[in-house]
Amino acid sequence: MSLKSFIAKQFIDVIEWTDAEPGTLIMRYPMQDREIQNGASLTVREAQKAVFMNEGKIADVFNPGMYKLTTQTLPVLTYLRNWDKAFKSPFKSDVYFVSTREQVDQKWGTTQPITLRDKEFGMIRLRAFGTFSYVVKDIEPFWTKLSGTLEKYTVDDISGQLSAIILTSLATFLGHSDVAFLDMAANQGAFSDKLKGAVAPALALYGLELRSFFVQSISLPEEVQSHIDKVSSMRAMGDLQKYAQFQTADSISTAAANPGGAAGAGVGIGAGVAMGQMMGGAMSGPLAANAGGAADPIAMLEKLGDLVKKGVLTQAEFDAKKAEILQKIK
Repeated sequence: MSLKSFIAKQFIDVIEWTDAEPGTLIMRYPMQDREIQNGASLTVREAQKAVFMNEGKIADVFNPGMYKLTTQTLPVLTYLRNWDKAFKSPFKSDVYFVSTREQVDQKWGTTQPITLRDKEFGMIRLRAFGTFSYVVKDIEPFWTKLSGTLEKYTVDDISGQLSAIILTSLATFLGHSDVAFLDMAANQGAFSDKLKGAVAPALALYGLELRSFFVQSISLPEEVQSHIDKVSSMRAMGDLQKYAQFQTADSISTAAANPGGAAGAGVGIGAGVAMGQMMGGAMSGPLAANAGGAADPIAMLEKLGDLVKKGVLTQAEFDAKKAEILQKIK
């Protein structure tokens, strides 16, 4: 080096990281020829750590605070360099600043449905989505496995790796879990805690601490969800026999309120009573067609035909009821 260039050269005497961009996890401090003045000042702010590197290996790590860089404050690096002259000359080292800020509102989700065996529905395909947060906790595995010698490493750079880790841990947990889908959906808070316990060890291998993990949505394929909706509808209807009896009583009250009263309703009331009896017996009589309790439309039409022959129903009433029954089975 010429005398002119040596004089023009400025050794680093103040090291600090003030303009950290959101989402930056680690950044190499920029300096010419990596030369630092003996006695230089190092400032590490809250939610930061400073790391000094020697030939690609971590030498010294500094927590938040202000430091004067001497042989006392750089013991490991001093030992590795084996400086003479009482460490009075400038020295070379790579300096990295690591953000220990919590990276919040990170998204996770199943790109493909996870197939698992549910104790109530059998084999199902499940989708789930949510958010999580993490911090860089252990610098050495984070450095060696993820960021390496890159000048800058961000949450975007790591997002793909984290998604793969989370989904693998999620699939493994669900594959060995005996928690039913309905229980997962009913208590997403407890389910989130269980998944956090399954995912956290996998992230720790990369030097990351999982701070929060939330399940915001759990869903099944449309055909399975449709089946659940049908079962819910059947339960909501309750006892069909009591429902039929209520409808019959209601029709009698309505008829009695008409001009002429119940007697004036004539055949209409008789038809209502007969229809109520038929519907009430549908769950236990010959009209029960299957385990779901659906009435056999042919048997129903035969019963209605008998009522027409006996004069209880008119042909018009029979035709209307027939059209209604046929419409339901299309």
